[in-house]
Amino acid sequence: MSDNMHLTLKIWRQKDAKTKGQFETVKIDGISPDMSFLEMLDIVNDREMKQGKEGFAFDHDCREGICGMCSLVINGMPHGPDHAITTCQLHMRKFKDGDTIVIEPWRASAFPVIKDCVVNRSAFDRIIQAGGFVSVNTGAAPEAASIPVPKDKADRAFDAAACIGCGACVAACKNSSAMLFVSAKVSHLSYLPQGKVEAKKRVLAMVAQMDKEGFGNCTNLYECQAACPKGITVDYIAKMNREYLGATVSYAEKVYGKE
Repeated sequence: MSDNMHLTLKIWRQKDAKTKGQFETVKIDGISPDMSFLEMLDIVNDREMKQGKEGFAFDHDCREGICGMCSLVINGMPHGPDHAITTCQLHMRKFKDGDTIVIEPWRASAFPVIKDCVVNRSAFDRIIQAGGFVSVNTGAAPEAASIPVPKDKADRAFDAAACIGCGACVAACKNSSAMLFVSAKVSHLSYLPQGKVEAKKRVLAMVAQMDKEGFGNCTNLYECQAACPKGITVDYIAKMNREYLGATVSYAEKVYGKE
């Protein structure tokens, strides 16, 4: 592989959510295959600004695959062609010298474009605010072993809690469904004793907020699972559906009484 890659980038440029966007073609060379994808974009912006042009906007923060800020669709794939990684963990060795790379933002009505490849994902925040928490009294931290948690439940909760809320699942889904995100957030609490107290209220509130935000429904294509950088599986969607059905029946019985 060449240590001096020449690439053609087609980058989405858009002033704001109300302005029509378009792709801008940028030629770039001198790219090392050992660079991360975001380091390559930093070089692109640096060269653009040295020429008196405005660099293009893209989200990033920790650059360690933890924060969930990176949100680029690269050649039609959320986070790019590698598996189970975020955009910041993608390296240029995954591309070939002379490649054309198309870079665009998450595409979903619930994620309006702020500028270029930056989208507003505050819809996720509002879903969490609706019920993604455990209500507890403040004070000193309790003894960790005071509430026993079975190993299998702890493992499942831990796996669900790995979700970083990046939104790749939404970007990958043809319906722009947020079911994988919401199910992970619902499940990582409902598996634990501390989360069971509010489990029914939580799933009803979070699903209602998800629908209110305009996300689509799940049609079982599993694209979300394939795009998830943390390997969250659709098993959690099945679990959330069961919890939602149970909570709905329980609520109906409370309101209308048992037949």
